Amino acid sequence: MKKRTLGQSLEVSALGYGCMGITQSYGPSGSKAESIRIVQAAVERGVTFFDTAEVYGPFTNEELIGEALAPYKGQVVIATKFGFQLKDDGSAGFTGLNSRPERIRQVAEQSLNRLRVDRIDLFYQHRVDPDVPIEDVAGTVKELIQEGKVGHFGLSEAGVGTIRRAHAVQPVSALQSEYSMWTRTVEQDILPVLEELGIGFVPFSPLGKGFLTGKIDTSTTFAEGDIRNTIPRFQTEFREANQRLVDLLQDLAGQKRATPAQIALAWLLFQKPWIVPIPGTRKVERLEENLGAVNVELTPGDLEQIQAALSEIKVLGARYPEAMERLTER
Repeated sequence: MKKRTLGQSLEVSALGYGCMGITQSYGPSGSKAESIRIVQAAVERGVTFFDTAEVYGPFTNEELIGEALAPYKGQVVIATKFGFQLKDDGSAGFTGLNSRPERIRQVAEQSLNRLRVDRIDLFYQHRVDPDVPIEDVAGTVKELIQEGKVGHFGLSEAGVGTIRRAHAVQPVSALQSEYSMWTRTVEQDILPVLEELGIGFVPFSPLGKGFLTGKIDTSTTFAEGDIRNTIPRFQTEFREANQRLVDLLQDLAGQKRATPAQIALAWLLFQKPWIVPIPGTRKVERLEENLGAVNVELTPGDLEQIQAALSEIKVLGARYPEAMERLTER
């Protein structure tokens, strides 16, 4: 597996593994044994970068990742996140945002325990909290780094101003936001700032929550509890309109003897050498397919062809319900 560096010094595999979907958001989860098996299969195939969060579950995802990766302590990088106020009864979901310093410290201590580690390798603010100055957030994480409880600081779905202000207090190693061929809003303002400041970028949903694999069409139905039932972009009329994007990927896949998913991931890898996508899956065959993207070669001509095609394709439908969309790029 090829390596990449986030920020100044955080070395990870060129493709990471997004852990959220193992336990939530995409219909009924598999058994605990099956979930541990897929995580360990990723390690065995060279993945060293795993992304989880307190709010996934809540808690159950971190606990599972902690157990699955315990045999590989010191060999892998685990990222987790703070920033949501969870429900008092411990049920799924959250009641709002909370990045107050005391809450950040509470999450850090609890996540260390659930992940079975002595240090959180990468600690992201999950969403920007407008009620807490980002300088206070960055300062708190800086203290945790000085105490040896955190290795690196990250932000998620933050805007340019927030990134600059946070970075001035504590260098940001990585920004995590959605980025793929069908969600390209970061290209105009965010990526140039990351390059200027030397911050790595971790795209989540790099396969468009499955749409870019070419396995979803207008007749596809999703299981109860699947987040795609609530996302406007997955409404039938939008799926039909957005099929042009899948057609492009399928054409390129045929030329490269690859799959649409591999082309979509390879395209991200070729954007910048400090981009590390984190596709997730529950199936070993899909894991192996995704990892094959690191060996797909796209020439400058290929990239120009893709760019020209993308400029003519208008992706329809919002990527989140309105309430979630309001939490992004603050």
